[in-house]
Amino acid sequence: MADVGRVLLVFGILLAVIGGGLMLFVRFHLPGDITLKSGNVTVYIPIATSIVLSIILSVVLNLLFRQRQ
Repeated sequence: MADVGRVLLVFGILLAVIGGGLMLFVRFHLPGDITLKSGNVTVYIPIATSIVLSIILSVVLNLLFRQRQ
């Protein structure tokens, strides 16, 4: 039962870090991000941001799961 609590704690911390990262990346658009504006409609497609977040999460999760084995 203690393992479930630790996993929930780690996922909570990861969500907080991801949320903070998303708030940071919204202010700083990476070169690969696409913004389409037409009248009152703005569509933001964060391709480069998604790739960067995917790499960071892959590294962090690999490090976490390798420690457990």
